[in-house]
Amino acid sequence: MHPSLTNAVAYIQAHSHNFQPTTGIILGTGLGALAREVEIEYEISYADIPNFPVSTVESHAGRLLLGTLNGQKVAVLQGRFHYYEGYTMEQVVLPVRVLKLLGIGQLFVSNAAGGLNPDFQISDLMLLDDHINLLPTNPLIGPNDAALGPRFPDMFAAYDAGLLARAEAAAQALGQAGTTRRGVYAAVPGPMLETPAEYRYLRTIGADAVGMSTVPEVIAARHLGLPVLAVSVITDLCYPGHIKPVIIADILAAAAVAEPRLTALMKAVLAK
Repeated sequence: MHPSLTNAVAYIQAHSHNFQPTTGIILGTGLGALAREVEIEYEISYADIPNFPVSTVESHAGRLLLGTLNGQKVAVLQGRFHYYEGYTMEQVVLPVRVLKLLGIGQLFVSNAAGGLNPDFQISDLMLLDDHINLLPTNPLIGPNDAALGPRFPDMFAAYDAGLLARAEAAAQALGQAGTTRRGVYAAVPGPMLETPAEYRYLRTIGADAVGMSTVPEVIAARHLGLPVLAVSVITDLCYPGHIKPVIIADILAAAAVAEPRLTALMKAVLAK
């Protein structure tokens, strides 16, 4: 196993008295509120962890939080890494691999995304049930580390059916059924937003939402054998009649509207 992994794991264990989380949570753009619900036992800056990348994107705090959420021990990545920041795919997914080695048995992921499906509205939640990888590479290219997973991991069910069912049941119980969708996420390189023609192309090939993250982490998680629940917050509309220039402040505002629902949903799934 690569020293970048073992060194990061050893540092975190040494600074958290060998805290063992059962669930890993990755918080995306503008979606940091869930962190305030965690009963934090240990807080570690990414900058202090050996070999960890450092978040460079607005609204990504760059902290690993270890604590309890709804009675479950969690490890929360408050800020993620993107291919467009100049990181290698191995760097982008290093935190997922570190969380697995710390002991997590499932991974929850959130992101902000553009809505391609005309049934979607701003601040809706979309449960990912599949994805389309349009990034130029992926984190499994190169020699396979058999200690992490198999050479050819299957992606038939990249998003866990059991977790999806629990999330849909939780949304129903919380009165969120009308604003919680299900769909396919397309991952693009970024950092520029898409052209109207690209939005039409993405919808034509079967995508319901588009973003610049998540898929590398999900590929790495499935390679590790981790079940995944992923949720997009629809922060702008990308279908004919609704496309307009995107303002980052508007994206963050749309995410903020959805944050309480996302937080309640994640907590409810954990409670089950």
